[in-house]
Amino acid sequence: MTLEYIEAITNAQSLEELWAMHTEFMASYGFDRLIYGYTNFRTNGSLGDVEDFMILSNHDRAYLDKFLGEGLYFNGPMMRWSLENTGACSWSWVQSQAAQGNLTKDEISVFEVNAQMGVFAGYTISFPTISSRTKGAIAMTAQRELSQADVDFIWARDGKFIELANNIAHLKILSLPYDYPDRMLTKRQREVLEWVGDGKTIQDIATLIDRTPATIEKHLRLAREALNVETTAQALLKASFLHQIYRP
Repeated sequence: MTLEYIEAITNAQSLEELWAMHTEFMASYGFDRLIYGYTNFRTNGSLGDVEDFMILSNHDRAYLDKFLGEGLYFNGPMMRWSLENTGACSWSWVQSQAAQGNLTKDEISVFEVNAQMGVFAGYTISFPTISSRTKGAIAMTAQRELSQADVDFIWARDGKFIELANNIAHLKILSLPYDYPDRMLTKRQREVLEWVGDGKTIQDIATLIDRTPATIEKHLRLAREALNVETTAQALLKASFLHQIYRP
């Protein structure tokens, strides 16, 4: 079954297909609520614009509105851990940090909100990265009837494969197109950015698509506005990261 699952997710053709398979498979190990997050725009003091995040989750809407909508995620104790580490970590780490007085006031507040909403036992996996600008992680919440001790027992038995399965899912997710509703480019905006990426000048593009240079400049300006960047070089980079260009 495990090899069949790995084969299935590597052959997935859409995020919807992959995420449905992954949530079902993780639930079979006791993790019935997941939040996956990824950014290409991390800096020393920020994870970038929240509208550029890739977020996948099967938590209920009330929890997502609280945890993501109100920005609690940024002060989550496991968020700090994931930004400073790679690999898997039991949520018992939060309790040990609290006992040692190592949590901030904001982190304690997030910990209490999570507990009130039934998010109190689980594991977080922070994925390896080769770029200082990218970061991905997945928070896996256990079924409500399971304690952290129960989850740690499951992990001792199956954790190596669970971590491997999540790493493979993460790598597959990065290869699939994902629509960012607030960052969508028009067909023409994508086209002119693709030509820029191929090294063409404004005049070249105007000739290629039979438009005036002024029209090309307009499309590039609107693309910059849609992507919330200042320069065309930034627009090309962000559009590439967001899989908005060179799409079949």
